[in-house]
Amino acid sequence: MWLENRTNKKAALIRLSNQNLGWAAGLRNDIEETVWKGEQVRKKRGARKLSLLNIVVSPHAPIDEYEQYLKPVGNQKTKAVTLLFTEQNLDQSLQQLDTILSPVPEQQDFYGEDDEAAAYERALLSHEVKRKEEENRFFNYGKPFFTYIFTIVNIAVFAILTLAGGSTNTEVLLRFGAKFNPLILEGEWWRFVTPMFLHIGLLHLLMNSLALYYLGTAVEKIYGRLRFFWIYLFSGFTGTLLSFLLTPHLSAGASGAIFGLFGSLLYFGVAKPALFFRTMGMNVIGVIVINLVFGFSIPGIDNAGHIGGLLGGFLATGIVHFPKKHRLFQQTVFFITASLAITLGLFLGFQNGYAAVDAQSVHLRAQEEIKSGNTSEAKKILTDFLEKGGKPVAETYFYLAFIEMGNGELVEAEKHLKKAIDKRPNFHEAYFNLALIYTEQKQIDKAQNALAKALKYAPDDKPYEELGEKLKNQ
Repeated sequence: MWLENRTNKKAALIRLSNQNLGWAAGLRNDIEETVWKGEQVRKKRGARKLSLLNIVVSPHAPIDEYEQYLKPVGNQKTKAVTLLFTEQNLDQSLQQLDTILSPVPEQQDFYGEDDEAAAYERALLSHEVKRKEEENRFFNYGKPFFTYIFTIVNIAVFAILTLAGGSTNTEVLLRFGAKFNPLILEGEWWRFVTPMFLHIGLLHLLMNSLALYYLGTAVEKIYGRLRFFWIYLFSGFTGTLLSFLLTPHLSAGASGAIFGLFGSLLYFGVAKPALFFRTMGMNVIGVIVINLVFGFSIPGIDNAGHIGGLLGGFLATGIVHFPKKHRLFQQTVFFITASLAITLGLFLGFQNGYAAVDAQSVHLRAQEEIKSGNTSEAKKILTDFLEKGGKPVAETYFYLAFIEMGNGELVEAEKHLKKAIDKRPNFHEAYFNLALIYTEQKQIDKAQNALAKALKYAPDDKPYEELGEKLKNQ
C-alpha cells in the first residue's frame, strides 16, 4: 500500500508491506525496488527531492544479518528510510515511527477517549476534508466573465472583417490593425495590441475560440476576473512584441494571448508543484509541447508570437500572484523583470527594426502606396529598405524601376531592372519593361533583344506579342 503524506516532508511518501521475511537478501531487494518506484513517483510529480518511509511488517526478522539495510538509502533526489516491524521489536519500531511522523496533522488530545484509533481516524478525515475544501476554493475562486467577453469580441471583429472585404484580405487586415512591422516602425504602436482580436480565416477563429473557451474558463476560475484580464492582454502584447522582433511577416490572432494562459498555468506549476502535477500538470505541459512542435514544423505559424505569449503569461501571473495571497518581494522581482524585458524589446525593435522587416513586407507596403497614387512614398519605403541593410529580391528592384519609369527616370529604371534580372534570370516582366525603355529611347535592337527574352519565358503573353509587332514596324 502506498500513501501520500502532504504534511510531513520527512515522509512525503509512505509504503506499507506485509511480508514473511527469510533471508536478508530478500529485504535488500525489496528496499532497492521501493527506492526505484519512489524515484518514478518523484519524476512524475516533478518534485526536486522526495523522502520515502518504507514500513515492512513481518512475523520474524531475517535469519542472517540485516541491520545494515535499515540505514537511509537512495540517491541525491530520492531517499528511503526502512522500518521493520516484528513481534520482537514492536515497541522500538513504534517509537521510531512516532519520531519520524510527529507531529501529525490536526493533532488533538486523545486523553480520555474510549477509542483512540477512532479519534485519530476522525482527525485524519477532518484534515482531508479541509484540504479538499481548500483545493476546491483554489480552482473555483472566480466565475468566468472576460473569457466570454473576449470570445464575443473576436467573433464580432471577424464579422466586421468579413463585411469589409474578407478576413484573409491583406488590405483589410492592415486597415484593421494586423501586426505589420513597417507600419509599427512608422509609429503605429497600437498594432502591438489590435492583432489579438483579428483572425485570418474561419478555421483560425474557430480553433482559437475553442482554446480560449476551455483554457480561459479554467484560468479565470483560478485567478479571478481582473487577474485574467491583465494576463490575457499582457500576453497578447508580449506575443506581438516578440513576433515583431523575430518575424517580418504580417500576422494576427489570439494565439499569443492564449499561450499566455498556458504561461499562467506554468506559474501555478512552479508555485504549487504538488497540486499542479496531481491535477493538470502533465496534460498542460503535453499540450504546450505539442503546439510548439507544430509551430516549428508547419510553415505559416507565428511561433515567435506563441513563445512571447507564453513568457508574457508567466511574468504577468508572477506580478499579480494568486488571489488573496501576496509575496511582495517576488512580485516586485517579476514586475522589474517584465518591465526590463519589454523596454529592451521595444528598444531593439525600433533601433534595429529592419532586422525584422523582409522584402515581402516592404513590397506589400509599397504596393499600398502605389495603389493610393503616392509613388514618392512608395519609392522612399523601398530605398530606405535598401539603405538600411535590407535583403532585396528581384521584385524590390522591379517595383523601384516601375516607379521610376512612371516618373520618366529611364536611366535609373534600366539599372534597377538589370539588377532584378540578375536576381532572377527568368523574370519576363523585367525584360518586357526593359524593352519598353529601349523602345522609348529608340534603341530598337536592344528592345527586340529584351523582348525576345521576355517571350522566351512567357511565349503566350499578348502585350508582349503586340510590342513585337510594333517593333517590327519600326
